[in-house]
Amino acid sequence: MIRKSILVLSAILFAKAGFSQAGLYTLASVPEALKAKAVVVTHLEDYNYEIESLDKAWLSVRKVYTVINEEGKGALLFNEYSSKDVLLDEAEIKVYDGSGKKIGRYTKKDMYTVATGEGLIEDGFVTYYMITAPSYPITVELNYVQKFRSTLVVPDYRFISPRESIVSSSYTAKIPAGISIKFKPFNTDLQPVIADKGKFKEYKWNVKDIAPLEYEEGAVSARSRYPHISIIAEQFSHYGFKGELSSWKSFGNWIGDLYKGLDELPAARQQFYANLVKDIPEETDKIRKIYDYMQKNFRYVSIQLGIGGLRPFSATFTDQKKYGDCKGLSNFMKAALKSIGIKSHVAIINAQYNEEPVDPDFPANNFNHVILCVPGKKDSIWLECTSNTAFFGELGTFTENRNALLITEEGGVLVPTPKSKSDANLFTTRTVVTLQNDFSGSSETRINTKGAFTQYVNSSIKEKKDRQKQFIVNYWGFKQPDDFVLAKEEETFSLKMEYAKIHEFNSGDKLFLSPRLHKLWTERLPKADNRKLDYYFEEPFEKRDTTIYKLPAGTKPDALPKEKQLKCDYASFQTKCWYNESENAIYIASALILSQYKIPAANYASVKKFFEEVTQDDSQKLVVKRGEAPLKAF
Repeated sequence: MIRKSILVLSAILFAKAGFSQAGLYTLASVPEALKAKAVVVTHLEDYNYEIESLDKAWLSVRKVYTVINEEGKGALLFNEYSSKDVLLDEAEIKVYDGSGKKIGRYTKKDMYTVATGEGLIEDGFVTYYMITAPSYPITVELNYVQKFRSTLVVPDYRFISPRESIVSSSYTAKIPAGISIKFKPFNTDLQPVIADKGKFKEYKWNVKDIAPLEYEEGAVSARSRYPHISIIAEQFSHYGFKGELSSWKSFGNWIGDLYKGLDELPAARQQFYANLVKDIPEETDKIRKIYDYMQKNFRYVSIQLGIGGLRPFSATFTDQKKYGDCKGLSNFMKAALKSIGIKSHVAIINAQYNEEPVDPDFPANNFNHVILCVPGKKDSIWLECTSNTAFFGELGTFTENRNALLITEEGGVLVPTPKSKSDANLFTTRTVVTLQNDFSGSSETRINTKGAFTQYVNSSIKEKKDRQKQFIVNYWGFKQPDDFVLAKEEETFSLKMEYAKIHEFNSGDKLFLSPRLHKLWTERLPKADNRKLDYYFEEPFEKRDTTIYKLPAGTKPDALPKEKQLKCDYASFQTKCWYNESENAIYIASALILSQYKIPAANYASVKKFFEEVTQDDSQKLVVKRGEAPLKAF
């Protein structure tokens, strides 16, 4: 304990000794090649990580950087998390103006510390401070020390962010004898200098003079996108639970021990679930019934405690409280299935629509979510237990197309999850527009959804009316109504709207209307020039729309849009318009399908062009006029 205090204090004093020189770091000393296209320049960065034992480690960070303009102001936020296994021990910020004059100094006592979580259980704390920039450029000296009561997670060496250039950066890891580490470079070939220091080994990575990386909107998440070194300790301890990360199997064994004995329900509750499915013959339908019960009666809350967010509360606790986090709800679902004789496995996974699968060749705790897998003879059933709207057996792009670690009796088994399919995310609309003689009108839309769109619409139903209007116009692409009513009717949705003027504009006795009251595509994709990173849509999808214009007596179509078909390797679009004379109504049927949500960088330009052509089709007009007129196409 004395040795650790000396080490930490030495690190702080060393860092503070360097602070007196920080005023010398100005943009004038930075080569032009590093300033071009940069919003932040890092002059000096030193990470020093040391493992003292399986339960004790610390990290000291010293960083001097200049924020060039307001576009880089995100770098002025200091933000660090603390919990039972990681403590922000010391923190100091010094601020300098463009000439190197010190204009501010802040320590931990000047910063703000707030609890995180949903208030049910204390999850931890975030200490933060937003530096105010009176002008740009502004230079910041940052020094802080973190203490760890765990070696499960070794901080990565992440030495560059988008639009940041690096003059000098280093990462040093000191590892005692008896503990071995593994490391792997991602998006870089950087290797460490390794030195044997007797009682420990020292690993040191250095980089110098790196020009900024261009930010590419819609790319894979930052954890995978930019050059970095991932590091793991093959022997670790977390909250006193010792384990190994030498293989997926060994890590799965450790996770399995955390869950041991927590998937049991009292006899009365086991009987309850048995009675719930007693009249259902098929196993899949039994699973569906209990999943449906959980969705209707339990709610998700974010709880990070339980062996650092890894160990769930017991199934009995979750069953009684009717709430839980991802691991708690998945563990409960496992227990409920176990009570009716169905075997399942919790699976840990990295979740977020634009995450890459974890590297199968580099066992590491790169997970942030838990789902459930029910193995089958042909296909497994995957269950997202945190959602009240997810369809049975469908994961969505939040966790699909990943590598999940199944926690089995024999240890961890890394398996792929299903790939997302467009027909799992449906947004189907049928709109009947009734026009009056003065070309005001009303519309009634029936909306059928599936997958992600169900969650979007369900969320909007709960909002206040002004917020609902934003969804209807800005996200769903409907023409702005003068009044509307959005309602849920069993498994579908109803949207009734009133318009003082249906048409977009008129010329004499001709009125020009949009071919669809609802635009199938409203987004603008980022530029395609020199794209280097793959682009991610949030999910593959199918949008289908039928719009019917019921014309007033004496009004006929003058011109209808031509039938159109568009296609690229990852998407298709088609639309067709016709006139029903007996109904005096114009029908427009359209479909937009995105078959794959991840678009390779090499193909992105063609996909962007495709969606621009879809937008152009939305800008076409159909023309109606009073009196008889020949029908023509344009």
